[in-house]
Order: sequence, then structure tokens, then C-alpha cells
Amino acid sequence: MKITARTVVSQLRKWALIEGVSYLLLLFVAMPLKYLAGQPMAVKVAGMAHGVLFVIVGVLLVLALVVAKWSFGRAAVVFLSTLVPFGTFLIDRRMKGYEAEAARS
Repeated sequence: MKITARTVVSQLRKWALIEGVSYLLLLFVAMPLKYLAGQPMAVKVAGMAHGVLFVIVGVLLVLALVVAKWSFGRAAVVFLSTLVPFGTFLIDRRMKGYEAEAARS
């Protein structure tokens, strides 16, 4: 099975959005449950899910560097967007463009 630039960028965009949702759930649901309702298990579960998703996005980002031949600057911007709440949603329009670019190549 050959991994194409289109597949990598498409999967990166999809998983980045899922990771972004997990980040928001961790910050705005699990953390308040832990500190306001005394439910530390919420952070353990949401944190583990978010961590796994973050690693998946990281692997796909490295693949985008190699397979799609992204520049380091482009990859850095996408990576930094995953560190900021709502960042993956703010960069999604740009990611759509990257996806279309990969489909053309």
C-alpha cells in the first residue's frame, strides 16, 4: 500500500480536528469536573484520550513533512495550532487548502 500526500494531509486534517475536540473536552469539561466536582477520573480518561490523539497527530505531521514534502515552517504552524485551545479550528481553512494542494500533486 502506497501512502500518498493526499491521504496523509487528509488524515492529518481529520485527526487534528478530533484532537482539537478532545483538547476542549479536557479543558472545559474534565478539568472543571476534577476541580469543581471532585471527579479526578474525568481528567485521567480525557487526558489519556487527548494524549493518544496528540501522538497520532504528531506522527501524521512527520509523515506530512516526508511524504507531502511540507516545509518545516508549515509543519511548525500546524503543530503550534494544536497547542492552543481552538487552534486546530482556526487553522482548518488553511488545512483545507493544504489538502487541495496535496490532491493536485
